[in-house]
Amino acid sequence: MNYRHAYHAGNFGDCLKQALLMWLVERLQRKERPIAVFDTHAGAGAYDFGSTEGMRIGEWKEGIGRLLSDPPVALAAYVALVQEIMQDAEGAFPGTPLLVRRLLRPGDRLVCCELHPEEYASLKRRFAGDRQVAVHHRDGWEALKAILPLEPRRGLVLIDPPYEEPGEFARLAAGLGAAQQRFPTGVLAAWYPIKHRAPVRDFHEALAAGRLKDVVTAELYLREPTDPARLNGAGLLVARPPYEFAPAARAILDALSERLGQGEPGGGAALLRITGG
Repeated sequence: MNYRHAYHAGNFGDCLKQALLMWLVERLQRKERPIAVFDTHAGAGAYDFGSTEGMRIGEWKEGIGRLLSDPPVALAAYVALVQEIMQDAEGAFPGTPLLVRRLLRPGDRLVCCELHPEEYASLKRRFAGDRQVAVHHRDGWEALKAILPLEPRRGLVLIDPPYEEPGEFARLAAGLGAAQQRFPTGVLAAWYPIKHRAPVRDFHEALAAGRLKDVVTAELYLREPTDPARLNGAGLLVARPPYEFAPAARAILDALSERLGQGEPGGGAALLRITGG
């Protein structure tokens, strides 16, 4: 599947990723020491729902579009931040880099990688002159080895590739292993699509058989994941999650499922432990 951010910005999977990521960043910031956030596949930074890509798919209408009015309590802070950024960005929906940048304190850092030339150029313009943000035109998979470990040595790595090529789950498992080896003090997060169960099950089993420790996945389903030609769900894997991640993630999952569910069989959410600490 082609999961360039511009085509799917603001859909249910994006809301899942961003709401959980916001919680993770804010939890890491409970300690005074600075943090660094590394987004390996950062995209363009912001997306206009009136653009060709946004209008062509329109998935945001069934995602963030359902949350903007009277959001559930567990999503209220996330939606308020999105609305604040959209107001400042003339209505453009924030990608993960803009969302994270708004959360940074003085001393915190954001490192972004984007390989697509047009999206890199857009991201570079948005953060021009911002000393807390570094934007690299390079492959995110390669950057996991080149850029890690981060400075400061506290923070989070987000891996959110476009899933355009076969074998992306195997590449993700390898990338997570490399990230843990090079940044053992950091939290690792990875977004992934759920089309049908077999590839996701194999991915989970590969992680369970590997060296990645303390792994939890939060998954949201619109319908039973049995159609390999359709995006039926999405998940966010978190390795070394901060304390109290599980109850917070459960509340976010339940709120998303209730508001974004489409009433189809097999819809819902699950919080799964893949490996222990």
